Amino acid sequence: MIFLKLALKSLKNRMLATGLTVLSISLSIGLLLTVERAQRAAEDGFNQTISKTDLIVGARSGPLQLVLYTVFNIGNATHNISFSTYQEIAKHPAIAWTIPYSLGDGHRGFRVVGTNQDFFKYYHFRKNQKVGFAAGRPFQELTDVVIGSEVARQLQYKMGQNIVVSHGVTKEEGFQHHDDLPFQISGIMAATGTPLDRAVYISLEAMEALHLEHSENLKKENIKPDAITSFFVGTHSRLDILKLQREINAFAKEPLLAIIPGVALAELWEGLSYAERILRLISLMVLIVGFMAMLIALTTTLNERRREMAILRAVGAQSKHILGLLVFESALLTFLGVVGGVILSLGLVAALAPWIESKFGLYLAGSALTQTELFYILGALAAGTVIGLIPAFKAQNQALKDGLSVRF
Repeated sequence: MIFLKLALKSLKNRMLATGLTVLSISLSIGLLLTVERAQRAAEDGFNQTISKTDLIVGARSGPLQLVLYTVFNIGNATHNISFSTYQEIAKHPAIAWTIPYSLGDGHRGFRVVGTNQDFFKYYHFRKNQKVGFAAGRPFQELTDVVIGSEVARQLQYKMGQNIVVSHGVTKEEGFQHHDDLPFQISGIMAATGTPLDRAVYISLEAMEALHLEHSENLKKENIKPDAITSFFVGTHSRLDILKLQREINAFAKEPLLAIIPGVALAELWEGLSYAERILRLISLMVLIVGFMAMLIALTTTLNERRREMAILRAVGAQSKHILGLLVFESALLTFLGVVGGVILSLGLVAALAPWIESKFGLYLAGSALTQTELFYILGALAAGTVIGLIPAFKAQNQALKDGLSVRF
């Protein structure tokens, strides 16, 4: 208890230096924990964007390319799959359900996806969550369109509003409008924090109708899709996945590629992990700078405290007490800095989570502090305490030698 009283009085007398030291450690710890949380959110976002899908099938290309344009709406397919091939594979006895995807068009920078009702029935994300609606219902008529939550927010669209789809996906208005087949918003999807929020959904028949020479006065039941871009597959048993994958990859009628989403996502994340390592290294370097600032602050104030140390020795304090007092002060500064950093990190995450989720699709969820983050915190506390030994030994050696008169 006496150490705590002496340390608090000493730190109070050096309020400015103490405050700056605690602030530097708090910012360092806060940055490190926030980067760790963002990294974890990014990895979880990659892995949980799609779940309960056993295979993704597309034209033969590369696994990463296939997962990028189907799951993340990034890039474009090199070839399509004939609709007859899709129907033939969908009848395979090992397959429980499929979700067809037809890509190629856009609306004001957002991807337009042609699919069917199975998308709303079978698509899962974050393990067991399904697509829901903030307003309206799935498309039913040929000119119905469902929009993601981010599309509705950015473009300020409302239910019943008419929109026009353009050929190709561009950030601007598009270079060829399908004005002859305008769509009416029948549903606005609930926010998911995934790329689903940044897409527009129409039926496969509507996607086909957009590219017919005469698309006026068409009826949905009279249109048959000619081709799709890809499709998702769910099997009856996970034991069938590898066998089915081999069969699809060896399909004789046209070249196909079937990938396991989890494996492809792991490869994709591994390719991006260098950025994670760089951010973590920068954060650790900032933390080291924070501790160096604390060491400098403690060392440079020793001259001001030489009389204090000598008085303590004169009234009976032993050498080990001087050492213990300085180490305790260092540990206390580190503790206050760590607490401030944790509060700062949690506050930033709570304040920025809605914006990060809508802007980047990173869902900042999970426990407040993970095992890795606790390891960083304990490591910082230990490092701060050990650093305090440097000025403590110096103060211990000079305390009695200086006596009660300090020479400058």
